[in-house]
Amino acid sequence: MNLVESFSEFKAGKNIDRPTMVRVLEDVFRTLIRKKYGSDENFDVIVNTQSGDLEMWRVRQIVPDGEVTDELSQISYTEAKSIDEAYEIGEECYQQLTLDDFGRRSIMAARQTLMSRIMDLEKDDVYKRYMDRVGEIVVGEVSQILKKEILVIDDATQNELVLPRLEMIKGDFFRKGDMVRGVIKRVEMRNGSPMVMLSRTDNKFLEKLLEQEVPEIEDGLITIKKIVRMPGERAKVAVESYDDRIDPVGACVGMKGSRIHGIVRELRNENIDIVNYTNNIALFIQRALTPAKVSSITVDDRQMKASVYLKPDQVSLAIGKNGSNIKLASKLTGYEIDVFRDSDEGEMDDVDLDEFADEIEDWVIDALKAIGCDTARSVLALDREEIIRRSDLEEETVDEVLRILAAEFED
Repeated sequence: MNLVESFSEFKAGKNIDRPTMVRVLEDVFRTLIRKKYGSDENFDVIVNTQSGDLEMWRVRQIVPDGEVTDELSQISYTEAKSIDEAYEIGEECYQQLTLDDFGRRSIMAARQTLMSRIMDLEKDDVYKRYMDRVGEIVVGEVSQILKKEILVIDDATQNELVLPRLEMIKGDFFRKGDMVRGVIKRVEMRNGSPMVMLSRTDNKFLEKLLEQEVPEIEDGLITIKKIVRMPGERAKVAVESYDDRIDPVGACVGMKGSRIHGIVRELRNENIDIVNYTNNIALFIQRALTPAKVSSITVDDRQMKASVYLKPDQVSLAIGKNGSNIKLASKLTGYEIDVFRDSDEGEMDDVDLDEFADEIEDWVIDALKAIGCDTARSVLALDREEIIRRSDLEEETVDEVLRILAAEFED
């Protein structure tokens, strides 16, 4: 029995670079030597970097019989001759060590130490490799479904990844064996083991999906300036092209929506608005409010606010379901957007809801603001049934609010 045979399993099948493996093997066996002999100064540990074979040699100076003063560094002439007849006094004696020289217990301990070191190196390797891949999309198979998370086996590396339920899109439903895509959001060490966390709600997931579907983005001809999302509901993406010959919106959407449809399906029918980025903030806000058509707009750059006026039939489009459209438009542009109804007579006066605090209770005003209505006209622009449905206010309360607000403009 020799070292190569006993530890051969550590030479193959490990995703560790050879110099690191050599260093670990040498360190483990030098520790074995120190435990038996008290020092490893007069020992050579040789690891063949090509084959992975390992040898240990004890090196001592040959001295005349009876003159050995240090057993670690010296060997008597008679003992040296028993190793090799050709040895002479004054030469160095090389004696090869085998596992039998250390005893079964020491070898088992060394074996456990080596296994532990290799496992730690593999964990470090997994951590570093996935840290370099943060922001990339991975595809894996669902292996286990837990209460707060789903475990996924990476199709490429067979490593276990974690998809927390908080990082899943509303409407996501997976069974064991299903294939799932997600973006690597972060990598962290837990109890000494790497945890690779996936996300399907992160903006980076949509960005990478667009890169995969739109070659012009991957080639750098189109740049994604900003993405804002309500995962599973709506998203807005601002894009810009540095080539006047390329329509960035058209390229992202594709012929008859061919490029965007696959992404929409992946995101559980998330409504994705692609808009042209521009430094003209008034124009950018108008584009951000798509699909609503804006009649006019005034921008206050100092307070980062914008007042947008629309025809009555465009107000609900601008606000969107549960206020999603106007909220995302505000996030995309960085401006607080107030929507006003542009009446046929051209009247553009409006009153902030807070001005009615003496007639309407604060919690009712807050409920109206929650659905994107900050002014009297923005409330009046909505249908009674839509206000009841979206705000969860009682019918009597909504009727009273509409009466109070309508009275403000009767004159």
